[in-house]
Amino acid sequence: MLIMANKFRLIYPSLQMLLFMILKESNGLSVDPPENLAVLDPGHLGLLEITWSPPSNLINVTDCSAMYQLEYYNTYKDRWAAVRTEKATYRAQFNLMKDVHVRVYTLLNGPCTNNTMIKSTNYSELFQNSPSTGIKDTAVQDFICIFQNMEYLECKWKRSPKMPANSEQSLYFWHKPLEQAVECPKYIKSGEVRTGCNFTGKSLPQFTDINFSVNGSSPKGPLMPFFITLQIQNHVKPAATEKLYLQTGLDNQLELHWEDPVGKVPTQCLEWEVEHSQEGADGKLSLRNIPADQNSLTLSSSHSDESSCFRVRSKLHKYCVEQSFWSDWSHPVCHPAPDNVIT
Repeated sequence: MLIMANKFRLIYPSLQMLLFMILKESNGLSVDPPENLAVLDPGHLGLLEITWSPPSNLINVTDCSAMYQLEYYNTYKDRWAAVRTEKATYRAQFNLMKDVHVRVYTLLNGPCTNNTMIKSTNYSELFQNSPSTGIKDTAVQDFICIFQNMEYLECKWKRSPKMPANSEQSLYFWHKPLEQAVECPKYIKSGEVRTGCNFTGKSLPQFTDINFSVNGSSPKGPLMPFFITLQIQNHVKPAATEKLYLQTGLDNQLELHWEDPVGKVPTQCLEWEVEHSQEGADGKLSLRNIPADQNSLTLSSSHSDESSCFRVRSKLHKYCVEQSFWSDWSHPVCHPAPDNVIT
């Protein structure tokens, strides 16, 4: 019997390990967490690669499948995010101006656990201070990107008041499938100072995260960098409406209608706002803004001696994009006027 027992141990060493793990679970102990947790920066302006290794006691386990639950603190949304994966690597977006905090658990399921999902009680954790360095309070301010009429992107920023003299700032961007970050193709300048980047002629993908960074150098050392991630279709500013028509209808009604702005903006996504200014016989001016979901508006005019002027603007409504910018106002049309058509 002793010989057979020894033979059993030689033939089935992995089975012994599995039985031991099940006994550990039945006693309230957990499977080990992953090992060698690390966060790597491939140079994609915040898209970091998180890697780990399976716990060493799972290397020879074949009757169960291992998964991992990764949790990382999303500094853009100020809350924890979680994902489950069979791989030992995952890429996540981080704001490099803030600390990086990740942790990962082991999940085990299959015959070795009686087909019950087991999650490690402990986890591997990594806390990494913000990798960005530079002179305090020198990051750019009021950074904004506008997708002008869905034709080209323009990003602008303001310099920090604490930025040293003779500083120079540079913008870099990255998106899939770029291998590395690329510098701004054409800077916007105020005098010799860079205040933005114009992407005219540069094709950028929609519905894809694009990472931007503005960093810089000065005689006193590197400036504090700025990072942001956005999708350009959520930052559209339509062109101004060019053609408005105003005429009088029955019962002194004023009938206003206008044409869609020229460009690539989908017209079915547009919502409108009409500004109506009215000057009475006493010279007093009243002003109101009227929302519109179509390209026309009819108003009654009870006093023939009153002067009315209209102008319109548009933006993409929330059913098409997360947010949008109002276009510039059109030229006004007025009644009475010698010519009620603006071309």
